[in-house]
Amino acid sequence: MPSKRLYIHTIGCQMNVYDSEHMAMNLASLGYTPALSPEDADLVIVNTCSVRDKAEQKAFSILGRLEGLKRRRPGLIVGVAGCVAQQEGERILTRAPHVDIVIGTQAVQRLPAHVLKVEAERCRVVDLELTPGLESPHEPSPAAGGRGVSRFVTIMRGCDNFCSYCVVPHVRGREVSRPPESIVQEITALVAAGTREVTLLGQNVNSYGTKEGLCSFPELLARVSAVDGLLRIRFTTSHPKDLTRDLMESFARIQKLCPHIHLPVQSGSNRLLERMNRRYTREHYLDNVFKLRDTCPEIAITSDMIVGFPGETDADFVDTLDLVRNVEFDGLFAFMYSDRPHAPAARLSEKVPVHLKRERLHALLQLQESVTYKKNVALVGSVQEILAEGVSKKQTGGFAAERSAVQWTGRTPGNKIVNFHVGGGPDTFGTASAGTLVQVRIEKALAHSLWGAPENVDRPPEG
Repeated sequence: MPSKRLYIHTIGCQMNVYDSEHMAMNLASLGYTPALSPEDADLVIVNTCSVRDKAEQKAFSILGRLEGLKRRRPGLIVGVAGCVAQQEGERILTRAPHVDIVIGTQAVQRLPAHVLKVEAERCRVVDLELTPGLESPHEPSPAAGGRGVSRFVTIMRGCDNFCSYCVVPHVRGREVSRPPESIVQEITALVAAGTREVTLLGQNVNSYGTKEGLCSFPELLARVSAVDGLLRIRFTTSHPKDLTRDLMESFARIQKLCPHIHLPVQSGSNRLLERMNRRYTREHYLDNVFKLRDTCPEIAITSDMIVGFPGETDADFVDTLDLVRNVEFDGLFAFMYSDRPHAPAARLSEKVPVHLKRERLHALLQLQESVTYKKNVALVGSVQEILAEGVSKKQTGGFAAERSAVQWTGRTPGNKIVNFHVGGGPDTFGTASAGTLVQVRIEKALAHSLWGAPENVDRPPEG
């Protein structure tokens, strides 16, 4: 079968990364191999996100740039996948007439059949069907994810929470969980292909298996932990209202479970949390934080925050800043609110002016950056166990001036990025290699990462 080239541009969350990997695996059966750029491809897919307006506009901007490429190469097939595809459907064909395929969030497995149809008939295909079950992916390929040391595994899809600002239930459907046997089978295959760390994905992993009567999420973590050769387990995302004591105790009980939890709070104001339909209070959230740190003192806690939600007052924003000071998150993803189609908050009045949203976002990020840097500084001098992922994209600083030095990258159990320099080539350092746990002494703290050197590994000479 002659080789054809595939380029996938992925926007958005880890679930989109996972879906893109499986698109590539599914299309490999048709002879498609990865291309380095759209210009080199026979098929280009833009896997989109619609959680925020900025991500949606980015998707259409990329599609706009592909129009000229399609004009020069009429045989090029252009596809749109993901949440914007599910949300906009056939309207994409009107806005971007050069698009050939539009597939929604639950059509990944059907993509090869659609590509074959377009190849044979030069037609246009739209597939927005939301299926009731959750298909198991095909057997994973070690090449699909590039660096295979750390991989994502979707354990459930959709959401039943209907937060007032969120489009996810409308574009990814209602909550449904995969059987634990299917999940463990996929992870076992990934480990056999070289993966050493998995991140379990779901809109709300805390409610995994509840509707289907499957095992609980803590029980699933225990099953995944039993996979031989797997070194680390992470998961995202947890909804604060469903965080159980059993899950908290999993951090102390399951050795492979990394001491890191992403626990989106969205606001520090009880008034806004109620308008957001989050179904917890700031007091409940802070109590969860206290219990997590009491159970696992070294746990890193990260969160999401929305500024400028309709009706947010100065007092509400002060409550948000106060919560950030009280919790001292290890990291924070903060965004300006934007109206989303189908989300009830879009109909709320009292919109916050854009300039005020920008001011509040800047103040929040400044506060969090100071907290993150303080936490990073506190790690200087400590020895951290790093899962080596591979060569860092940035070869700067420290021993990088030495021609024999290579900068590697990895993460602490608490999910902090650590770059470290050692001798040797780009695939090995000393007697270790990608996928190895390395003891690294932290020598320098930066705003968003750490820098250090491995213990008991020869470093290149100075001077």
